[in-house]
Amino acid sequence: MKPRHLALILFIDVIWAFNIVAVKEAVTSAEPITAVALRYGIVLLATLPWLRWLPGRMPTVISTGFVAGALFMGLGGLSFALADNISALAIAGQLGVPFSLLLAVLIYKETIRWPRITAVVLCFAGVAVMGFDPAIAHESVALWLTVGASLAWASGNLLFRKLQGVPVLTIHAWLALVSVPVLVVASLVFEPGALARVPALPASTWGWLAYSALGASLLGHGGMSWLFQRYPVSTVSPLTLPTPLLSVIIAVIVFGTPVTIQMIIGGALTLVGVAIITLRTAQKRDLESQ
Repeated sequence: MKPRHLALILFIDVIWAFNIVAVKEAVTSAEPITAVALRYGIVLLATLPWLRWLPGRMPTVISTGFVAGALFMGLGGLSFALADNISALAIAGQLGVPFSLLLAVLIYKETIRWPRITAVVLCFAGVAVMGFDPAIAHESVALWLTVGASLAWASGNLLFRKLQGVPVLTIHAWLALVSVPVLVVASLVFEPGALARVPALPASTWGWLAYSALGASLLGHGGMSWLFQRYPVSTVSPLTLPTPLLSVIIAVIVFGTPVTIQMIIGGALTLVGVAIITLRTAQKRDLESQ
């Protein structure tokens, strides 16, 4: 891999890791559902030139937009609004990896052997260990919302498979177009008055929203898609593994979130499981593509 491409991956890791600060600040200032709606509004404005009608694929596009957009991000926003210890959420969010694998087994009848089966068990065991940590026991609702968001993300990944060949910016444009009206309605119902307060939001909140929309969503995901087109999956995927570790470090530094022994053990189990699944799945996909 060329040095500048390796630098790009590491840069994306940092962008994604620091996004936990942007999300936490935005949902605290603007209410969670409203903040996600505004984030997708920014994405829509940025990607509008790439919005194209996709004949024969629109049912999949709309389903993907709801599941991988409004549902995934909405649940994620709610979880961050309810949590104080977002380090635990950063780790629990990695359950999207084993969920993706399990859904592939159930729906596409993909076969997995004992290394990845063991890894799935490790992932869920790690989150269970964290869930019983007395230091974050009061945040169990936020943890479960993160688990739900991870399942939505994994489901969206399966839908993305049906959109192969569609430009990344076109996909993000449709995700935003589908998500914005759903989230606006949800905000009106569950967060009365939040949209009316949007004009009074401080500039810092708009900065965090722009960071999430343009940095984490477009630059991050768009950059990774560009790299996957140029390098084997087994080369690119493992280089994203530092993200959750960086997220935890950033959460501790910025928010002073406590790190307990139980959280370290649970986090280690989950991250080891995620690493095994990522490496084994990447190798399997490369072999199938040869």
